[in-house]
Amino acid sequence: MEENILVVEDDTNAGLLLKGFLESEGFKIKLCTTAKSGLQSFISDLFALCILDCSLPDYDGFALATQIRLRNENIPIVFLTARSLLDDKIRGFQSGADDYITKPFEPFELLYKIKAILRRSTQTTGTKDSLFQIGSFNFDPKNQTLARGDSIRRITAKENEILRLLCLNKNQITKKDEILIALWGESDYFKGRSLDVFIAKLRKYLAHDSNIRIENVHSVGFILSDLN
Repeated sequence: MEENILVVEDDTNAGLLLKGFLESEGFKIKLCTTAKSGLQSFISDLFALCILDCSLPDYDGFALATQIRLRNENIPIVFLTARSLLDDKIRGFQSGADDYITKPFEPFELLYKIKAILRRSTQTTGTKDSLFQIGSFNFDPKNQTLARGDSIRRITAKENEILRLLCLNKNQITKKDEILIALWGESDYFKGRSLDVFIAKLRKYLAHDSNIRIENVHSVGFILSDLN
């Protein structure tokens, strides 16, 4: 089966060359040229690995990696960049990089690193399919279901993604701006109001277990608290 890889590279020519090379080696490649389009692609599809350029026209690859990590803490990330400074490499690894390749590079070097990373991550990727226990509820993000006993509710895609982010940070603050950027691609007042509506719906769904609550941290974000 083809491995699906997300490549975010703002140099169109370089991106197309990389896409063509990796596809010739049996991979399926989604090529994006901005951090925003890359994040939206990551939200809408399942990927085995991400290759991110550090310098992007909207916001940098380090910030994009942080947003990707909010959604899947285990997915491998490789930075592909012209930057060679030690501080940049350290920042890359701090934001969740599995490897860091400096341009210009040998395509087969990247290929072998990708294969090695994918072998190592076979047993740890797939967080998007993980089940979550929330008090007396069982949450299945893959099938968009929230179950309690014999009662099963299928929630909307947006409710599903918001609840998944809250579960990944259960009993800790999930910042509102991070949710908005991850799911809407930007943070503004109107999207913030939309998020508040979805949070209210999730609170209603979880109200049957008094030990579960979604707390509002004023001007910061939300905490999914599980007192069970």
